[in-house]
Amino acid sequence: MKINHESPIPYYIQLKEALEARIADGEWKPGDRLPSEQDLCAEYEVSRTVVRQTLLEMENKGLIVKRKGKGSFVARPKIHESLIHKLTGFHQDMVERGFTPVTQVLHHAVEPAKPKVARHLGLEPGTPVFNIERLRFVNDEPINLVRTFLPYALCPGLADVDLSEHSLYAVLEDRFGLVLSHGQRAIEAVVADEREAALLGIDRGAPLIYLESVTYLQDGTPIEYYQALHRGDRSRFEVSLLRLRQADEARILVGKDEIVMPGSNGVRDPFT
Repeated sequence: MKINHESPIPYYIQLKEALEARIADGEWKPGDRLPSEQDLCAEYEVSRTVVRQTLLEMENKGLIVKRKGKGSFVARPKIHESLIHKLTGFHQDMVERGFTPVTQVLHHAVEPAKPKVARHLGLEPGTPVFNIERLRFVNDEPINLVRTFLPYALCPGLADVDLSEHSLYAVLEDRFGLVLSHGQRAIEAVVADEREAALLGIDRGAPLIYLESVTYLQDGTPIEYYQALHRGDRSRFEVSLLRLRQADEARILVGKDEIVMPGSNGVRDPFT
C-alpha cells in the first residue's frame, strides 16, 4: 500500500493504515522492530514529521512500543479480561482463556482491619482480617498486583492454605463452603509508584488499571474486599452492555440495600 499524494486524506493517516495492515497481515509480528524513521520516509515518500506523527498515533493505540535508542517495535497483544462484568477470579479467567497463570504470594497475614477495610467488609475497625498481597503472572510475565482482605472469622483455615498453588475463590467455595453470589467493582486509571513499577516490571509513572471490588455471599455478607492493579500496557477489559428502555429500572441486591443502576432514578456508589 502506497501513499496517495493526490488524496485529501492526511498522509499520516494513510501511513498509519498501511503500517497497521502490515501488522494485521502478520508481516511484522509482536516483538519485531519496525523500519527506521529514515527508511519509512524513503519507502513511503513522506517527511519525517509525518512518520513521527504516525508512530506516535500507533504508540498511543498500543500497537507499537518505542525503546529509547533502539527504535519502534510491534507490541504484544493485550490480555483480554472479563473481571468487570463476571464474578470470576483472575486464575479462573486466565485458565478459561488458555493462559497459564502463576501466583507469587508477597504477604499473607492476619491483621486488625483498618477503618476503610472494615467498612467495606461490614466489620468493626480492628476486627481480625486476612491481608493477602499477590503478584500474578501470565506466561512468566507480571500482569497484576492485588491486595485482598477477608474476614478471619469466616475462613480461619485460610491461614494454612498456600495461595500460590490454589485459586482463592475455589478454596473459599470448595474448602470452606462459602458460596460467592454477587459483587460490585469500580475501575479507574492510575499511575505506578516506585514499588508497583518494580514488581510489575514497568516504568514508574506507567499507566495502570485499578480495580476495587467487594464480593458478597448469598445472604449478603461481604466476604472479600480487594484492590487490584493491572498493567495498562498488557490488560484490556471486556464488558457486556444492555440497553434499557427509559422506563425500565435495573436493580441488584447488595446486602440489604437495593441499588438502582444507571438509567433509572438515583445510583448509590458502594465505594463511597
